[in-house]
Amino acid sequence: MYIVTGGAGFIGSNVVAALADRGEEVTVCDWLQHDERWRNLSKHEVADIVAPEEFLSWLHKDRTPVSAVIHMGAISATTETNVDSIVRHNVRATLDLIDWCTETNTRLIYASSAATYGDGSRGFDDAASTEALARLHPLNAYGWSKHLVDRRVARLAEQSRPLPPQWVGLKFFNVYGPNEYHKGPMQSVIAKNFALVKASRSMGLFRSYRADYPDGGQRRDFIYVDDCVDVVLWLLDRPKVSGLFNLGTGRARTWLDLAHAMFDAVERRRAIDFIDMPTALVEKYQYFTEARMERLRAAGYQRPFTSLEEGVIKYVKDYLAKDDPYR
Repeated sequence: MYIVTGGAGFIGSNVVAALADRGEEVTVCDWLQHDERWRNLSKHEVADIVAPEEFLSWLHKDRTPVSAVIHMGAISATTETNVDSIVRHNVRATLDLIDWCTETNTRLIYASSAATYGDGSRGFDDAASTEALARLHPLNAYGWSKHLVDRRVARLAEQSRPLPPQWVGLKFFNVYGPNEYHKGPMQSVIAKNFALVKASRSMGLFRSYRADYPDGGQRRDFIYVDDCVDVVLWLLDRPKVSGLFNLGTGRARTWLDLAHAMFDAVERRRAIDFIDMPTALVEKYQYFTEARMERLRAAGYQRPFTSLEEGVIKYVKDYLAKDDPYR
């Protein structure tokens, strides 16, 4: 049996779908709330759904042994300001899960984030040493919470202290794809603007506030969710691979590239407006992200990543343009 925390969320539900398609028994730990995220799970068989506050007690019951835990559950909003809540859900829950997986000899894959790199001025090297991680300075509480866990795991590894038999932290970059619709303002620009573009209206992108980046020239490493799921499955099939790994394509693209790909996928004339960035975001905005992928490649993952143009077309044609956009 596999457990996916955050299994009704964006990346988590795509992992659940892939495991269910392989005939695996999957238990989901998540809240379903009022935003129809249940639909992220509705097409796939799951063995059980457990509320996060009941999860630890549920784990300690006698049952079928757990093959691995894929820990995607977290407060993922980079704008969240309730730091106590972030610590409770992102830090404490993860450290407790690491302890349980260590005690029970259960493999663990957990979600870290490219937000740990802060403004990117210190690079995007996924080195897992305590020294390398100490040089990074996240820009928000969400990124800090993920960084805290990465640093703790790195410290345990360097001191040869007990850890799960397989432990992997994945630093997700800008992920887009089906089942993100419940995320509201944290959806990808593609999901948020699809209806506008389809209706032949203009698409808004943030203005640049730096002279070295033109409007729309800010660059991000956009990765299609199917590629993320493929890496997770690849890791589950290789229990001897452990470490902290970036998960992007390794190639930064501009927001204009993404907008153009979307207009082309919907077959509409390109029309882009540049809008002011919220004041609170101006000093915390990442102008450039690009995953260094050498470590994952060196670990043996050699499959090519989906190009931005191909991924946007796939997302639009196979999901957003359908009456039922869920995977």
